[in-house]
Order: sequence, then structure tokens, then C-alpha cells
Amino acid sequence: MTNSPAQKRGSYAKGQAKRQEILDAALVVFGRSGFHSGSLREIAKRVGLTPAGLVHYFADKEELFTEVLRQRDERVRAVAGEVAEQSLLEQMRRVVSYNQTTPGLTSLYTVVSAEATNSDHPAHEYFASRYGERASQTATILSEAQRDNLVRKDLNVQHAARLISAVMDGLQQQWLLDNTVDMTAIFDEFVRGYFLPQSPPE
Repeated sequence: MTNSPAQKRGSYAKGQAKRQEILDAALVVFGRSGFHSGSLREIAKRVGLTPAGLVHYFADKEELFTEVLRQRDERVRAVAGEVAEQSLLEQMRRVVSYNQTTPGLTSLYTVVSAEATNSDHPAHEYFASRYGERASQTATILSEAQRDNLVRKDLNVQHAARLISAVMDGLQQQWLLDNTVDMTAIFDEFVRGYFLPQSPPE
């Protein structure tokens, strides 16, 4: 006896829901323990499966980890919006504010990006490429902003592009250690003091 289309749809929906439940559990475990120490056994236990049962949804630990990172990036991109709709600095501010509401995602990024400095780490190329591409794109956008007098004319855009990431990452680490740190307010101060054209004294 074959399953009806409705039964197949129901089975697929249940499978997708379980897959997302696994990803949510993996985010917590990897965010706390990193990739190497994050245990598939613990992830499986959180969702009522055996480690062998996880293989039905993800082929191995690296596939699960990669999908967690991909979802994290999708969420951040959705929050940031398009540059055409607001300035780059406003995009970054939105991300900083969002990170302050998602300790699990923020911890995942902070723990794993540090762990990935090891060239053998499965996310090493991901983070190296991500930082490089983001710096290049940011420098280009800042150059355009200079032409429109939106940021300082004397700004070294190559250095500034890297500095934005450094400040955001540093704030995240401090916030994870002390959640009274107001990342958004501090980032606003950084933008005012470093990027914006200074008004002439009256």
C-alpha cells in the first residue's frame, strides 16, 4: 500500500520540523562548546534521538555544523537589509542590535570564529573568505559614501573596513562576558567618533 500525497506531505513536514529542531539544538551546543567539543550525543539527546538517528537528517557533524552557520548568516542578512535601503553603517548597527537579542547565535559566532583560526578547522576557509569578502565589499561602499560626503574624506577605507569587523566582534565578546555592555550604544559612539564628518567649530 502506497502513501497518499497528503500522507507524504505530512511526513515531509514532520521531517523538516525535526531537522529544524536538530539545528536549533546544535546551535546551542556548538555555541557553548565549539565544533570540536560540541557533542553529537548531546545534540541527539536534546531532540530525543540517538546519535545514529541524526544521520537520517544530516550525514555527519560537518554537514550539521555547516547548515547551522548558513542559517545564522541568513538571519543576519535578513536583519541587515539591503544597502540600497539604508547606509552601510545603519546596516551594521542593525546587526549589532540584533546580536544583542540572540545570545545563542552570538556565542556561536564568537566561539567558532576563534576556534576556526586553526587551519585544520572545518570552518577555517569559511571565516577567512567571509572576512576578506566583507572587507572588500565594505571598503567599496565606504569609498562611495566618501564621494557623497557621508563619511570622512580622510578615512582609509581599507583599514576602516577591517576596523568595523574588529569592533563588532570585540563588542560581542565583551557582551557575552557581561550582558550589561550596551553594544548598540557603544557602536553608535564608534561611528560618530570615527566615521562621520566633523562639523566645523562655531
